[in-house]
Amino acid sequence: MSELLALGISHKTAGVELRERLALSEAMAVEFAAQALGTPEVREAIAISTCNRTEVYLVVGDPVRAEADVLGLLAGRAGIRPTTLAEAIYSPRNCDAARQLFRVTAGLESMIVGEAEIQGQVKRAYETALREGHTGALGNRLFSAALTTGKRVRTETGIGSSRVSVPSVAVDLAAGVLGSLENRHVTILGAGETSELTARALADQGAGTIFVANRHADRALGLAQRFGGSVVGLDGLPEQLALADIVVCSTASPHAIVGADELELVVSRREGRPLLLIDIAVPRDVDPRCGELPGVTLYDMDDLQEVVERNLSTRSAEVPRAQEIVEEEIHRFARWLGQLDTLPTVSALHEHAGALVEQILAENEGRWESASKRDLARVDAIARAVTKRLLHEPTIRLRSLSEERGHASLELVRELFGLRDTAPAEEPARGDPLDALPATDAAETGLAEVRSLDARRRRG
Repeated sequence: MSELLALGISHKTAGVELRERLALSEAMAVEFAAQALGTPEVREAIAISTCNRTEVYLVVGDPVRAEADVLGLLAGRAGIRPTTLAEAIYSPRNCDAARQLFRVTAGLESMIVGEAEIQGQVKRAYETALREGHTGALGNRLFSAALTTGKRVRTETGIGSSRVSVPSVAVDLAAGVLGSLENRHVTILGAGETSELTARALADQGAGTIFVANRHADRALGLAQRFGGSVVGLDGLPEQLALADIVVCSTASPHAIVGADELELVVSRREGRPLLLIDIAVPRDVDPRCGELPGVTLYDMDDLQEVVERNLSTRSAEVPRAQEIVEEEIHRFARWLGQLDTLPTVSALHEHAGALVEQILAENEGRWESASKRDLARVDAIARAVTKRLLHEPTIRLRSLSEERGHASLELVRELFGLRDTAPAEEPARGDPLDALPATDAAETGLAEVRSLDARRRRG
């Protein structure tokens, strides 16, 4: 049977130094999922990486071996020993793994509780994995349920009503350090979604912006036109560092863009004017040593976390209801997961009964010499109808077993009917796994025409 396993780190378990070593771009996330699928026990893999977390959701055979293998892959990316990484890794299984994803998608695990961006990030990660063929029935159901949960939390609570985000907190931090931002010279390094949110927050406070971007110059130009700024290429960064009062960095670069040695040369040209660097990228865009230069103040994501924790009291009242919604959806998912565990036993039971029908009919083939085709069809259909009626109630009861009673009851059924050596049924590729169960409704046990008896007699 398959199990769910999640492996991850976040701002709650690791500092930015470790998080940036495990950060994955979209292409890297696809590559890592493919590597995980190459290990013996991993059957499905979806990786999520944001500025505050890297998590991999897995469908596995043996969870112990799978955890060791994938932890080794993560440690290899970080360039540290697996035992060292294990201290910062969380690894929930089954419903606990689902609960982690549901809470992440709902924004309950974010640095800024209820942030809206995380739902889109989870959705994009899932759609990418789906496109790459890295998911199956269990992973598809897991992520669909998580996205439903996130939507319910944002629709049924006010947890995301006040527009608080990492960029807005960064801008508030800048205002706290420098006072009014009106007419301040601000350079934004990057042109992604975070940069857009930063530009909007800056525009609300009257600051002018310069976008520095090479890869997404067209998008940067569009942002500049919307927020009254302008655009320069990355080669113009030194000049902007010399002019800027504030620099906000949020690129997806795997390496630092602003180095300490280069910035030291720029500082000498600033004639003592203070420079505020706010690095909200993971991996970091700014060499941490820059904060040691005279006149330079540097904040990174870990510094922002302290500010965030002071600014979230307005959302705290909505957290209990959001948690209730998560638990409601977990119970729904747990019932489905329990039924998925039931599927091989129920399918094997029906297959066993069908095989007995075939065997008894075959043993009595010699007694049908005077029977017409219609008679043969009725005998076959009656035998199968009796079997379906007999198994109808046990099937319903097996499907409704509680998680606590389920395992023992399934073991008893396998023991009573000798099903231990029966291969488990394949999980359906799409939809509810119970769609694959044999039909047992009374309306479906009518005496339809069958030809198996007549065909066997002709072959004889």
